[in-house]
Amino acid sequence: MSALEVYVKLPLILEYVQSLGHAVFTNGLYNLNIIGVRSKSRERGAFDDWIVVVYRDESGWVARWWPATTDPGNPSGTAVLVPGQYRGAYQLGWHPNPNHERKYEALVQVGAAVTVYRDRDGDEQLDLDPATVETGWFGINIHMAGKQSASTVVGNWSAGCQVFSDPTDFHEFLLICKRQVEHHPTWTSFTYTLVDEPPFV
Repeated sequence: MSALEVYVKLPLILEYVQSLGHAVFTNGLYNLNIIGVRSKSRERGAFDDWIVVVYRDESGWVARWWPATTDPGNPSGTAVLVPGQYRGAYQLGWHPNPNHERKYEALVQVGAAVTVYRDRDGDEQLDLDPATVETGWFGINIHMAGKQSASTVVGNWSAGCQVFSDPTDFHEFLLICKRQVEHHPTWTSFTYTLVDEPPFV
């Protein structure tokens, strides 16, 4: 999958999201569809997922795909976001990552609640047990791993957050988020949709 794809019509990933019964945002320029694509692998610790942003700009539909993780990276990270659509759950804010000298701008969970599995057995496989599901405000943010270069192992970068492996990709993503707010000053919240890997990926 390429990092950047340009379309005349609705991109396939949006058709897939729509087929699952989720809303897709098609009105106006820079009306962002932010989508996490979780790989079929259940092994903990790899950046083997994608974060995708789909929107229309002045030239037509754009889909940008970046390597990321939608899973926690180590056995102490017990929150695993449940696939679904979280309407208006995110805004631009400050991510309190203790691995950095200071907070940095990211998408933070400040709106709607999200739903997570609790994987508490401490092994290297993700357990997605419906009996452990909880819904609430858990600080499941969308942020980057290392500040200087791409990370290859998730480790402590995620205890449940959705995390970009490469800081350059993350900053590109943030700029696109800011374009939405520039074009639509009252649209300060963002919807995040997490889906399992579709057959065309």
